[in-house]
This record gives sequence, C-alpha cells and structure tokens, in this order.
Amino acid sequence: MKQATYDWGNHNILDDVEFKENDLKEFKDLLGVKEGKTETFALMRAGQLLFGTVVEINKEFAVIDVGLKSEGLVPIAEFAEPEELALGKRVEVLLDKTEGPDGQVVLSLEKARKHRRWEHILTSYKEGSIIAGTIVRKVKGGLMVDIGIEAFLPGSQIDNKRIKNLDDFVGKKYDFKILKINIERKNIVVSRRELIEAQRASKKSELLENIQVGDLRKGIVKNITDFGVFLDLDGLDGLLHITDMTWKRIRHPSEMVKMGDEIEVMILSIDKEKGRVALGLKQKEQNPWEEIEKKFPPGTKVKGKITNLVSYGAFIELLPGIEGLIHVSEMSWTKMISEPAEMVNIGDEVEAIVLSIQKDDGKISLGMKQTERNPWEDIEKNYPIGKVVETEIRNLTNYGAFVELEPGVDGLIHISDLSWTKKVSHPSEMLKKGETTKAQVLSVDKESKKITLGIKQLSENPWESIEKTMPIGTTVKGIVKKITAFGIFVQLENQVDGLIHINELSDQPIGKIEDIVSVGDTITARVLKIDTENKKISLSMKTEGKKDDIVVGKKRKKTPPKEE
Repeated sequence: MKQATYDWGNHNILDDVEFKENDLKEFKDLLGVKEGKTETFALMRAGQLLFGTVVEINKEFAVIDVGLKSEGLVPIAEFAEPEELALGKRVEVLLDKTEGPDGQVVLSLEKARKHRRWEHILTSYKEGSIIAGTIVRKVKGGLMVDIGIEAFLPGSQIDNKRIKNLDDFVGKKYDFKILKINIERKNIVVSRRELIEAQRASKKSELLENIQVGDLRKGIVKNITDFGVFLDLDGLDGLLHITDMTWKRIRHPSEMVKMGDEIEVMILSIDKEKGRVALGLKQKEQNPWEEIEKKFPPGTKVKGKITNLVSYGAFIELLPGIEGLIHVSEMSWTKMISEPAEMVNIGDEVEAIVLSIQKDDGKISLGMKQTERNPWEDIEKNYPIGKVVETEIRNLTNYGAFVELEPGVDGLIHISDLSWTKKVSHPSEMLKKGETTKAQVLSVDKESKKITLGIKQLSENPWESIEKTMPIGTTVKGIVKKITAFGIFVQLENQVDGLIHINELSDQPIGKIEDIVSVGDTITARVLKIDTENKKISLSMKTEGKKDDIVVGKKRKKTPPKEE
C-alpha cells in the first residue's frame, strides 16, 4: 500500500509509513478510527488537542464525538459558558486519556483552554513583559496569580515593604512583570515589586526635579525610629527628625504619629545627588520661642506642671511647646537632693523663678528654691561665732552629731569638740538622738553651707591652767576609774585624768594592784609631771615621811612590812 497521511485537526502527522491491506484494517481498529469517516489516520496520544461534537448531554457529563472508535466524556462543570453546552455544538477538547476505566476516551474542555492560553502567552509575552493578573490563592513561599494560567509570585516579589498577612492580597488585581518562563515545566514566575520600584524611581526622579524648599507635601508614615520618622512622599522617602516634629519636648516620635498615618510636612532641605529630603512638621506653626525673652525675662515668677523627670532635674511646661528645666541644685536651699523625685512628681503644679534663657538652644533654666527665703542669706548675722544655742540632736555619726538650728539649717558638733578631758570614741557616749543640748558656734561657712559647733567650749579648758591649779608636787584627790597592768587611771576633781604608774603605787614592793586599790576608791596622790601638749598628768602615791600607811578613801591600808 502506498504512503498514507492523516491530517486531523493539524495534529501529529504520521508520514512515510507503508502498510499491507490487512495491517491497515487492524491498525485502524486498534486506534478506534471509525470506518467511513476518513481514509487517513494518525497515531493519537494523551495531551493532544481535538475538535469534537456534542452528541449527548446527561446530568454529569457531555458526550463528545471526536471521530475515534468511542465517544469521550467531559464533566458538565467544565462548560463555562451556557451556549457551549448544546447538542451539535463543536468544541475543542484535550485528549486526557486514550482509554478510561470504562473503556471510553477521557477528554477535558478545561485543559484544552489552558493549553490554548499557554500558547497565547508564549506567543504574546516574553520575560520582562508586563501582564495583568488576579491573585487567586496563597501557597508555600508566596502567591499564585491567574494571568490566563497560574503563575507563581514569590513572597519577596509581592511588595517593596514588609507584608504582615498574605491573605490580604488574595482576590486583588495588579499588573505584574514576567521574571521567568520555563517552557519545559510550563510555569511562569512574576513580580509586582519590580513594577512598584520602577514606578517609585520614576516618581522620585520627577519629585526631586519639581519640589522646592518650603513646599508642603503629604506623606505616609512608613517607619518610626528613635531619632525620627520616615515618610513616603509618593515615590520619595523623606526624614522627619524628632527635633523637627514639635516645638515642645518629646521622648519618642511614637508619641505623635503611628505607622500608616498621613501627615502634611514642609520641605526643609533637598539633596538631589543623594536623593534625600529633610522634612519639618513644627515649621508649619509659629515658633513659640520667637519672643520668649519678652514673655519670660529672668526673674519672672512662673507656674506650670511637671512633665518629665530626669536624673539631673525636672521639666516644667510653661506654654504649649515651651518647657523649662529645674535643675536638682535649684530645688532647695538646704536639702542635698540627689533625685528630683525627692521634691516633685510628674503632674505636680509648681512655682519657679526664671534664671536664664538660651533662646538659640531652646533652653530655659528655672529655680524652685528662689521662690522662698534663703535661710543662709543672713546666716553669719543670725549665728555669729561664739553664740550659744540650744538645739536638738538630729543624728549621730562616727565623727560627730548633727543638730538642727532652724528649718533647713543644720550644724555639726564634731566628736573632738565634745569634751576637753574625755577620750570619746563615739558621740553616743555623751549624747542621745532627740535630746536637747547647748552648744557654741565655732565657725560659719556660708558658701559651703556648713556650721560647726562645740560643747566643750561652754566650759573652761582645764589644761590651759593646769600648771597653776595643780603645780608639780601638789597633793590632789581623785577617784580610781580604771586599773591596768601598768598602773591606775584616776579622775581628778577638775575632771582631768591622771596616771599612777605601778612603780608609783607604794614605797614597798606589791603583788597585785587590786590588793592596794579598787575601781571607785578615792585616793590621795602627788603630782609628779604635767604634759600639757599631750594632755597627760603623772601622779604618785608614794609617801614622803609617813611610810606606814597610804590614804585610800576613808579606809587605811597598812603598807606591807619590809623584809629584813
């Protein structure tokens, strides 16, 4: 038999094949080619496009005659248009399977449409082309877009800003740029971000050419940082610094704006080379600092609320946008304040005096203590040196006692000024907190706000006249206060302590000191030596002439007999 050519729907031409007569009949039966339809044939396989006629319609399927041995079935749901589903209607289908479970060929109307759409995209578009599409669903790593067929939109290519929820994009229509076409796998990757960035670049270039300093522009807050806010001026990003947001003091830009807000700002400066724009918000209003020196000249008493506390002071609002600082050192004449919270709290209404104004720096210095009388102003007049005061002990320390002379004015009685004669280890040996005592003003330091006082200065210093009142050789009386291994300490009548060395206790050898004297005994002794510089007196109980006894209080103790 001669060569046969089967040209059926322009698909899969089988040329240059020689058949015998019987072989041809068997092969046609095998392919399902009906007798009388055509004398040509071709080898059919899944994936081919065929034209057929609707010959039967039931509840679930439409029966399509495509000229093969058996008709094919197409689900009713695949007929998108009502006019397609009609007897005798010619439709294009895709051969899905050459033989289904029931022996019939399986056809698909929807797959035929997709095949035609794929061919249309290949012939009409290329990589880099712009195509419209609708986002249909979310998948792992991105979104699927219907551009005639489904294309993949990676998450990184959806937008040029951070995306919180991909579901927000489903169902929306956009233009996309085709990034990649894979013919073998029949898939397409698209981008929306590249179009957005290209549009922004175009708008940015146009804006930089047209905007001028002083222009008012609306922008959307796209980022908030500690130092300011970035606004999208419809293609051009601008920085609104925190210092240009308001004339008043704020701690963070988020106190005034939030993400997505639309605000109108003023163009402050433009750097066309770097594509940067500085923006201002407070510049739209009159500068409240313009005539600040006329409104609040130094010395003016003002009133306002505490708006903020910092380690070095408190800020008080004088007018909207105008704040002044009360430094901790200007809060009290008398108290040593380390934290402003010791004096004021946020929200408190206080009075203050304007101390100075630095207009260019936007600073006003205020003082609270200046609204009250300075108790140290006349301190030297009120507390002259030598004045005797009666005061209450407020606190005891290792080095002395603090007393209150008047509200806000304290004085110190140093431990060395408690007694002329006693060796005091701690002020508590002589004073108690809360008790009243008399003291003499010793010194006044107005600049350092210090007043020193003394208690011992209320009485005469016995050491200044000791050599006159107790000359060497004088017999004195005293009370035994302490016994040591080297002797005894005796408190004399003038409160001065003297030492009787063990060698000066008796003319005769002794065993134990306690055999001769006891603490509390009144004794008579003779002055041997006086050291006024070191405040020391040496005494002796050795007798001169009467060696048979020693006077001890009201008792007489026999001296030990001499050994012969």
